[in-house]
Amino acid sequence: MSYSKLLKEIMYDEDNISYTEKGIKPLFSAPETAQIIIIAQAPGIRAQELGIFFNDLSGDKLREWLGIDRECFYDSGYFAVVPMDYYFPGKGKTGDLPPRKGFAEKWHKKTLDLMPNKQLILLIGAYAQRYYLKQRSTEKLTNTVKNFDRYLPEFFPLVHPSPRNNIWQSKNPWFLDQVIPALQERVKAILKQRFGNIQKIVFKQSTRNSRFFYSQNF
Repeated sequence: MSYSKLLKEIMYDEDNISYTEKGIKPLFSAPETAQIIIIAQAPGIRAQELGIFFNDLSGDKLREWLGIDRECFYDSGYFAVVPMDYYFPGKGKTGDLPPRKGFAEKWHKKTLDLMPNKQLILLIGAYAQRYYLKQRSTEKLTNTVKNFDRYLPEFFPLVHPSPRNNIWQSKNPWFLDQVIPALQERVKAILKQRFGNIQKIVFKQSTRNSRFFYSQNF
């Protein structure tokens, strides 16, 4: 199935037609050349309105964790973003509503099949981890992320990069000390397989250690 055919199927599905009638398109990316796929929660209202995901502080932090810049993230064709729901599900009493039930089951396989060269799937947040790792709802995200190496080489679980999780990070210093370096090494290895002209750029940040960004010359 082609991307354009899948897009049309999603837009005119009975569960999504109300969005289409309002001029809202599903928000996901699935370039055929993608090597690293990011399974996130669902787009927020701002992302849906702008039509671009991770264009905020959460996105800046995610790219920092990955060790890449905006150009590599958005323009290289080696990163894909596949949320658990391609539409903003609405507001609840304490924040955004969760992804709609059944959406991932219906559309994720068709979406992932568009990317035959995928090497790593990042699972950001509890919804993605429970679905792909077949976890019970009682499974603790902290335990999953801490034991990330159990799920390699296919999956790499992460906490959401939202500033709201800064307190969580301060309580779990092993995340920046152990998980992020391992993530950056994995990403670096994958990108090096595709192109050997990766430039290393030192990036100072206000965390426990200095990190590195890798930018690509196209």
